[in-house]
Amino acid sequence: MNHFAVRKAVKRPASLIVTASLVLVCMIAALGTLALLQMRRDALDNATEASANLALTLERSITRNLQIHELAISGVFEAMHDPAIMAQPAALRQRLLFDRSINAEDMGSLLVTDGNGKLVLDSQQWPPRPVNVSDRDYFQAHRNATDAGLFLSRPFQPRLTPENKSIGISRRLSAPDGSFAGIVVGTLRLQYFRKLFDGVSLGEGGTLTLLRTDGTIIMRRPYEAESIGRDISGSASFAPLLQGTQGSFIGVAAVDGVQRLYSFRRIPGFPLIVVVGRATHDVLAAWYRRAWLFGALIAAMDAAIIALSVSLARQWRRRAEMEEHLRWMVNTDGLTGLGSRRALDDAADMEWRRARRHGQPLSLLMLDVDHFKQFNDRYGHQAGDDALAAVGACIQRHVRRPGDYAGRYGGEEFAILLPDTDTAGAAALAETVRAAVEALRIPNAAGVDGQLTVSIGVVTDTNRPGSERAFGELRAFLRAGDEALYLAKRSGRNCVATFSAMAPALAS
Repeated sequence: MNHFAVRKAVKRPASLIVTASLVLVCMIAALGTLALLQMRRDALDNATEASANLALTLERSITRNLQIHELAISGVFEAMHDPAIMAQPAALRQRLLFDRSINAEDMGSLLVTDGNGKLVLDSQQWPPRPVNVSDRDYFQAHRNATDAGLFLSRPFQPRLTPENKSIGISRRLSAPDGSFAGIVVGTLRLQYFRKLFDGVSLGEGGTLTLLRTDGTIIMRRPYEAESIGRDISGSASFAPLLQGTQGSFIGVAAVDGVQRLYSFRRIPGFPLIVVVGRATHDVLAAWYRRAWLFGALIAAMDAAIIALSVSLARQWRRRAEMEEHLRWMVNTDGLTGLGSRRALDDAADMEWRRARRHGQPLSLLMLDVDHFKQFNDRYGHQAGDDALAAVGACIQRHVRRPGDYAGRYGGEEFAILLPDTDTAGAAALAETVRAAVEALRIPNAAGVDGQLTVSIGVVTDTNRPGSERAFGELRAFLRAGDEALYLAKRSGRNCVATFSAMAPALAS
């Protein structure tokens, strides 16, 4: 296994640890996010329910008071069609006509006009005040249409009293021939709605709004005089109010641009809508605090998990690298950089089994440095170690196929395993290595031509006719390599000898 492969094998488990921790962190974050979203949904649902209940309470209170005003107006309307009542003296007639109006909260005036808008009856005094209301929308609505029914006007400022703005609730009076004969109108002070709304607490950004179905604001809390009578029918938050008699939605207010959770209800029998608005930042204030705390805890937990996984991965990597280094030290000859004897034996056993399994040839080169003992005695052990290292480097340069394996067999002896290589190929490589060592020109007075040389024995295990292998077991194969090496030694050294070439000599 080369260095890159070793590093990759070492990093893989460490990367898996970090990856697993990241997956765990993402799962925790996802579950936390789902929990926070559910908490947010619950907060909005609870606020929606509370706002809807408040809208219902306000709708019933407003409806009850408006119905009292409607009864007072209907009483005057019916009394005017009773000749007996209309024939009574002025003081008694005033009491009979307007006694119901005293039960209506914040009622201003109860008036009757003729067809030109001039007052003919006035709940405040007799004779009526010199007022003409022909310019009011509640008068014009009945004059221009016979089917206006009970009409609720836009907010207006009364002419004769300094009181706050009012709205008018009116009915049409018709002559016996069906022509327009005037109106009966009762005014309702907007102070009533202001007092009603002021008793409700909705938080800093909360609002209460009463508006007509055409988008005209009747009253709003917080109170702003300039917003009374304002038309918001063109705003995006108004359209959902017309989708039903009640409902809830989130929208942006047309008045102040604040996003709110709205709950609304229509006032039965009147063109009015009461709207409860709670600012979303108020509704979600507690959720935001919990979300920050919960998010911080999740972030801290995730950071701790990541830090722990990174630390564990580093420890794993250091341990794996240490184990790999120890394995390398065991399997590598420290002097030459080739495989150790143990690693060489393991490689030989593995390649031997593989060659048998696949029916492929397996060659072995046994290499020995010539006259190495004399070299050591003459030049010293340090020079001997340098010479062996040079021979090992030379072998490494020429044994480059992925499956080939070179190792130090012992002392000055080396072995090279060549899978899927026949005798001719093995002999050619052996000759290349021999020539390369000779080309190093390392002086050796005891050697051939005064230089350091090597002798190489070659043996190949392959299938013979009849599907039998040349060698019955690995030990015989290795022994044959040794015999081939000894033949090269006896042949004058600095040469290559093959087992097949020396077989007859061994037989004799």
